[in-house]
Amino acid sequence: MSLTLDEARTRAGVLSSVSYSLDLDLTGPETFRSHTRVRFRSTVAETFLDLKGALAVSLVVNGEAVEAAYDGRRLGLPGLSDGAVNEVEVTATLPYTTDGDGMHTFTDPVDGSRYVSAYLGMDNASKVFACFDQNDLKASFAVAVTADPADTVLANGAVVSHDAGRWVFAATPPIPPALLVVAAGPWHSVRWTYTLDSGESLDFGWHARRSLATELDRDADELRRTSEACFAHYADLIDEPYPFDSYDQVFVPGLNWGAQEMPGCVTYRDELLPRGAITDTQRAIRAVIIAHEMSHMWFGDSMTMTWWEDAWLQESFADYMGYRVAEAGAGFSDLRVEVEVGSKPWGYRSDARRSTHPVAPLAVDVPDVDTAATIFDGISYAKGGACLVQLAFWLGDEEFMAGVNRHLTRFRFANATLADFVESLAASSRKDVRGWVDAWLRRPGFDTVSVRRDGDVPVLEREGSRPHAFTIAGYDSSLRLVGRKRVELGAEPVPLPEYAGLVVVPNAGGETFAALHLDPGSWEALSGGLSRLDDPLVRAVLWSATALRVRSRDLSADDYLDLVETHLPAETRADIIEGVLAETRSVVIPQRVPASRAAGAVARVAAASAAGLAASADDEQRALAWAAALAATSADAELLRGWLDADKVGVGIPLLPTARWAAIVRLASLGEADARFIATARDRDGTAEGDLGALRALAARPSTSAKDAAWEAMLAPGVDNRRFGALASGMWIAEHAHLLRPYVTAYLAEAPALATRGQAFAIEVGRAFPRIALDEGQLDALRAALAGDVPTILRRSWEDHFDDRE
Repeated sequence: MSLTLDEARTRAGVLSSVSYSLDLDLTGPETFRSHTRVRFRSTVAETFLDLKGALAVSLVVNGEAVEAAYDGRRLGLPGLSDGAVNEVEVTATLPYTTDGDGMHTFTDPVDGSRYVSAYLGMDNASKVFACFDQNDLKASFAVAVTADPADTVLANGAVVSHDAGRWVFAATPPIPPALLVVAAGPWHSVRWTYTLDSGESLDFGWHARRSLATELDRDADELRRTSEACFAHYADLIDEPYPFDSYDQVFVPGLNWGAQEMPGCVTYRDELLPRGAITDTQRAIRAVIIAHEMSHMWFGDSMTMTWWEDAWLQESFADYMGYRVAEAGAGFSDLRVEVEVGSKPWGYRSDARRSTHPVAPLAVDVPDVDTAATIFDGISYAKGGACLVQLAFWLGDEEFMAGVNRHLTRFRFANATLADFVESLAASSRKDVRGWVDAWLRRPGFDTVSVRRDGDVPVLEREGSRPHAFTIAGYDSSLRLVGRKRVELGAEPVPLPEYAGLVVVPNAGGETFAALHLDPGSWEALSGGLSRLDDPLVRAVLWSATALRVRSRDLSADDYLDLVETHLPAETRADIIEGVLAETRSVVIPQRVPASRAAGAVARVAAASAAGLAASADDEQRALAWAAALAATSADAELLRGWLDADKVGVGIPLLPTARWAAIVRLASLGEADARFIATARDRDGTAEGDLGALRALAARPSTSAKDAAWEAMLAPGVDNRRFGALASGMWIAEHAHLLRPYVTAYLAEAPALATRGQAFAIEVGRAFPRIALDEGQLDALRAALAGDVPTILRRSWEDHFDDRE
């Protein structure tokens, strides 16, 4: 049982003035020692600390040793001084983990280096130290770490001293226990000092595994430039000064999240530092993530939600600011294109399922932390970010940022709720902010903006209940732009006489979150000439709207694939190419194409990819996008072997490591790469990424013995999160549906037990759901499984997969 809302409220009501002194010894090979001294005021004589999975524990309360009442999750605290300051000491021996929850350990196959990092968040701090593991019991942390003398240790605070493996860090301002971080290993580092406008200085650093030193050095100038530009832009936008004493950023192995906003020391999954060349799309997305995590220093770390129902506000704000600041501050252009093809489709899918929920649920709708883990979804991120885009467009940026700054100042190093944020916005605007919040944030689902014709005059109508403000674009019959204007759409239709006879695109600037239903004439013109539209954002909006029509079964998968084959090869933006192909391969084919026709659908994607690659000889970024797709879909084994032998695609286009492994996996799935071939490729690669690629390839082979071996490896005790994910990725090949029938049955039977390992691994088990078309019998089996005892996090994932296929 995870911590409940009632338990958290009760404990927060009786405790205050919390501070920690934490001493960690990470020198043990299998376990680590955690010593916690926590001081706090209490108005009750007894409460509990959270501590998960301790192998040994001792407890001292106010100077006296106490027999520990410990059940593996909670440590009872008897004999507290009512109304006075209490001091509790807990010494625990805890196991390392390999699933990204807790004190994660990783050994790099390149050089044997060992990295140990505390990956917390949610209620995982208690896997590392005894604590009151909830957001509204913020505390100062004084941290000391003993590690291998050859290691560098990073943490939230600046280094006070280090000698012979002993590191002492400055105490933090008040932060939640879940935001503590420690990262130890032989990091390769790039450090510098940044001078603030005030004349003060701040130490910055980027860090990565020693085996990624070449990649970090390759990108160091850009990473520094992006960090400084984003930091400077936030200084212009946000009144409150930066809240912490340093700013480290570290690429870590095995992180479950894309990144985590740990105060003063942000962690990023090290896949964001790819080997080989880095594409422009990868650079832009990484810059957005850098800006996203930096925004959390104020909105999330200094000002923190009280309970998990407001997770959306922290993540939505960071999502909104990430795109905004990476573009306006760091200079990455047209990032709203990525929002439309990469982010919003996730939000629409999430909002169309039975598990949809308001962007801002009520606290009682998030009764415990396990439930909270299920709302870090496309609604809290993608839809919530889109709602804030709409809010800022509706309010006006000046009023929006005035409200944000008022909020951040009011709740510096404190906790706040949505009601507090609304109060801050309302104090800065004459508009009905509370009404807007009720319409947009307290109600699930999305509206549809429709276009009908009154004669030649287009008329906008809303199916739904929300006020919308957006840009409409009008085009002539050759799809040349004639005009654009801002429109506000409510319950009353809005005629557009000045656009009579024109093709019209609502939401042309991507300002609102709504499905689009175009009039037949506009759809005919746009579906016939999509690739001719000059504005990439309009093209992205239309691709996203079209994918949503496939989901709602208003458009067939065949018609969608027609558009892909007709228009995508002529697309000039690599990010649109990648976004549309990702939607096609991961959503449209497994969810809307019957298993018997999956091979034909994959072949159509391969044909579009080959045509796109042939048309991109003079554009390396487009060629790289098409090559990656063709490597994963082509049935031409000779072509793929030729790429592998030459280590390039065509003339002058490198075969990136990710594309190389995609080609090997594809060859394996075609029966054209045996275990020896895969082992040779793995040995040639020699990295952790190569190990995972080899697992994917071995699992992709079209034989019962290969699938048996992959499935057994997935069930192996203690299998780490990355290996499990790689095996699942290789296992489920769309064209292998006939071969995979028994493994669908096995997955439904075994997954609930696998999901009990912890929140992060439960999410990984959900992601391992069969990525193939399911027939009626298999859907019936899924329905029957859902009628049984399925853990909360896995249940949410399975219900979503069921809804996606209905």
